[in-house]
Amino acid sequence: MSNEPARRRYALVGTGSRARMYLQEIAGPHAAFAELIAIADTNPGRAALARDLVVARGAAAPAVLDPAELPAAVRSEGIDAVIVTTPDATHADLVVAALDAGADAIVEKPLTTTVEGVRRIAEAAERTGRSVTVTFNYRYSPRNTALKSLIASGEIGRVTSVHFEWVLDTAHGADYFRRWHRDKTNSGGLLIHKASHHFDLVNWWIDDVPARVFASGGLRFYGDRNAAERGLGERPERGSVDSPLQDAFSLDLRSEPSMKALYYDQEQYDGYRRDQDVFGEGITIEDNLALVVDYASGASMSYSLNAHSPWEGYTVSVNGTKGRAELTVIERGAVLLGEDGRVLIDPSAQPEGVESDRTRPISERLVLQKHWETAVEVPIPEGEGGHGGGDARLLRDLFEGVDDDPLDHTASWRDGVRSVAVGLAGNRSLETGQAVTIADLDLGVAL
Repeated sequence: MSNEPARRRYALVGTGSRARMYLQEIAGPHAAFAELIAIADTNPGRAALARDLVVARGAAAPAVLDPAELPAAVRSEGIDAVIVTTPDATHADLVVAALDAGADAIVEKPLTTTVEGVRRIAEAAERTGRSVTVTFNYRYSPRNTALKSLIASGEIGRVTSVHFEWVLDTAHGADYFRRWHRDKTNSGGLLIHKASHHFDLVNWWIDDVPARVFASGGLRFYGDRNAAERGLGERPERGSVDSPLQDAFSLDLRSEPSMKALYYDQEQYDGYRRDQDVFGEGITIEDNLALVVDYASGASMSYSLNAHSPWEGYTVSVNGTKGRAELTVIERGAVLLGEDGRVLIDPSAQPEGVESDRTRPISERLVLQKHWETAVEVPIPEGEGGHGGGDARLLRDLFEGVDDDPLDHTASWRDGVRSVAVGLAGNRSLETGQAVTIADLDLGVAL
């Protein structure tokens, strides 16, 4: 009898930058547990790059399919799970198709972007009995796990309120305004695409369910109108190879080999522009957002998101009946420019390797202060890799299975629903100017 672990058979749909993490892990560290049978993308050039990446790591070449061919492949090839890393508005169709074909689904956040999408996924999960895992990697980050453990221990008592501020800097934040995310029909806006991470963290930290949302916000920095009001003048166009762009908010895909190969060279197939002007026309998402969220337990949260900060990170304060916990994270202390006036760092915003400055050093700090006591710093275990050490732990659980986990890091479709429910209610509140009760969204069996 062989002692080798059983290998699960996977398909992956969507071969952009986020997919590369899964491709590398299946063909590398987790090859004993996982086998990639098929990849699918509407862009054949990008799909071919994904196949070549897997082969270069020594794995067998997966089949390259159109996404419409995946359900048949799931049935004929005995695929166990489909990994979905496509643009957000396509998630519901692909997750439901995978479930109905007989596979589990692993989907990048957000679960979906619409009320209809939530209902469809929930109904398919209930109908088929298959699992849907939402890859909320920030849950796995040691600093966020440390805060979860602290709250669960009862040290601060029953949670009464949360203050959560997240700032995206002018490298990372701007990137959402040059990609497909800039159109709310694609991404649901930052309240869905980005903040679903944050809302899931709060739901998980305090073990509660959101009940009502009031939101305020708008497009106040990016976009053509804001550029005109600030007198930014004529915007540079994508130049020739001999004349790259020289603007701090412009991205020249040709200057970085992997970005050129993944996007610039693939425009011939579908015309998708990864480097649109952040001060151009057609941006329909907000760059400043503020929410008040009430929870079923009676606790409340004040939340803010800014997408044009000079530094990047977040602060969380959790108040309880016995005291207060505070988590402060600086992921990047500054965005710097070179002599040519262009940003020196990768706009994908991975802070690893970015030099820390003395005034605002890259750091993380968790502090507990109970009533009538002095503050104490709570140790945070070290983590390695992307998203504060969260990616590696997430991938281990996905491909090797979950060991004993009293903090429940793995996020189900219900967790995915509860995170996007805040964004869906927030978007409706932005439209109406009124507080929105999540029960009134009619999410079906989801909540």
